[in-house]
Amino acid sequence: MAEPAPGPRTNPVRGLRYGAAVAFVRCRGLPRAAGTALLVAVAATAFAGRRVALPEFRYLVDFSVPVAEVVPFAHAVVLATTLFSPMADLERTSAQPMRRHRAVYLVGLLALALALSALPLLAGAGGEVTAAAARNVVGHLGLAMISARLFGSGLAWLLPMGVFGPTLLLGVSGDNTPEPWAWSLHPATDSTAAVVAAALWLTGACAAATGQPRRTEQAERN
Repeated sequence: MAEPAPGPRTNPVRGLRYGAAVAFVRCRGLPRAAGTALLVAVAATAFAGRRVALPEFRYLVDFSVPVAEVVPFAHAVVLATTLFSPMADLERTSAQPMRRHRAVYLVGLLALALALSALPLLAGAGGEVTAAAARNVVGHLGLAMISARLFGSGLAWLLPMGVFGPTLLLGVSGDNTPEPWAWSLHPATDSTAAVVAAALWLTGACAAATGQPRRTEQAERN
């Protein structure tokens, strides 16, 4: 009697790695945060043609920016809340070094943020608006990562808001152009603003990849 053909073999090592990756992501609450950010991105897509008038207090200027360039602030803040795990003590005693996993996670987080920022393209947002939105999400995510490292991921919004608020209120000069320091208001072609955003992300990524959650944050999330 012929023996049945053996079924496809599963690689146990690959299965363990996949399970560890899923646990790494889920314990940080990424699915919930990604769902929230997606809802914000869908709303931004619905209003992609609208512009936000800046409430300038210093000068009587008429300056506005597309909604798609403002919403990346929300994506960055929401996603940055997933930087640290409540199981940090277990990760520190892991048999495998976690810095590489954190670095891969940060790159994936950036890719997700960029994809969310590009959704308004579906509603007809122009390439220049999308490029500016991508730059803004990179810079704000960098600020959020620095904030999460310093104050805990629950306060990832602190530094981005500290920059975003004054930018909206004071970021336009008397000649109706963005102030040099208001990098998120500059057009996508401004190379200096792009360099600032990239530098913020690199700084934040280094801080998040090498840092640990604060003890108080671990206690709150356990």
